[in-house]
Amino acid sequence: MRDWKRFLLILCSFGLLTAAYVRTRPESVMANAAKAYLNALTPQQRDRSLFPFASDERTNWHFIPIERKGVALREMTPAQKHLAEALMSAGLSQQGVIKAHTIMSLEQILKDAEQGKGPERDPENYHLWIFGEPSERGTWAYRFEGHHISLNFTVVNGSIASSPNFFGANPAEVKQGPRAGLRALMREEDLGYDLIQSLTEAQRGVAIVDKTAYKDILTSDTRKAALNGQPNGLAYSKMTAKQQEILTNLVSEYAMNFPEPIAEMRMDQYRKSEANLYFAWSGGTNRHDLHYYRVQTPVFLIEFDETQDNGNHIHSVWRDFNGDFGLDLLAQHYQAAHQ
Repeated sequence: MRDWKRFLLILCSFGLLTAAYVRTRPESVMANAAKAYLNALTPQQRDRSLFPFASDERTNWHFIPIERKGVALREMTPAQKHLAEALMSAGLSQQGVIKAHTIMSLEQILKDAEQGKGPERDPENYHLWIFGEPSERGTWAYRFEGHHISLNFTVVNGSIASSPNFFGANPAEVKQGPRAGLRALMREEDLGYDLIQSLTEAQRGVAIVDKTAYKDILTSDTRKAALNGQPNGLAYSKMTAKQQEILTNLVSEYAMNFPEPIAEMRMDQYRKSEANLYFAWSGGTNRHDLHYYRVQTPVFLIEFDETQDNGNHIHSVWRDFNGDFGLDLLAQHYQAAHQ
């Protein structure tokens, strides 16, 4: 009898844990946060925030300070703003949220430094769009975007696509004032240096594809990620175990900006791509040299550059060659529906 009660207790505990896991899946959190945000908007704000899923606007992304559609944080009431940031946070891990808010805060640093002579700088000039009707199992998307942040999430039948995903930082390191020393994307920068500096002279000869740093990420804001020619640079198979470990930590830094299920999916892509993975570098290899690096696989691409403003300005992006904006998920969905 006692064993039977113990079995029931274990079964109930397992059921509660499973229910909690289901409730906290990212697609559920995203859908609930999106609905709460939309319900808090005025009819006029809702019209500006909600687009058809098939709208061309869904793939019209960028990371520079330009005019954008959607509703900006600065136009919202405090309650609306909290709900908007909750939706942004639904697609990120704690690490990712911290990076996003730190990047946004750098707008004030630029505003103070430029004294009105540059583009408009505002830590609340970040916009939110929703495409389609938010649903845990349906097909919809949202984007949170402004200067140096573009987070694009697409949900198709409960599966999530999380690219393009762009984080930038200007300045990469705050040089003066009370926030001196602040680095929003510290590990992306440091792990890149750790890897290139760990290579032998012969390995560097293969990894460095151009002695002059590329001026920006090569894929820019294209709607479909593409690079000309075959992958080049140093193959994963030509690295030592220690170098492979540094590379794994580097890729993990990008993946861990997202909730655990998304991060695990990205790291699984990485592990399955090791046989066809290349690390490429352009520019100098010493700290503060202008430089660029990329991690390229048949499935995804990571790009990083630190070349503008005397090398104190970072752009970094994760792109999926076939999965940006959920295009691979949509193809699978349409194929299944057709069959």
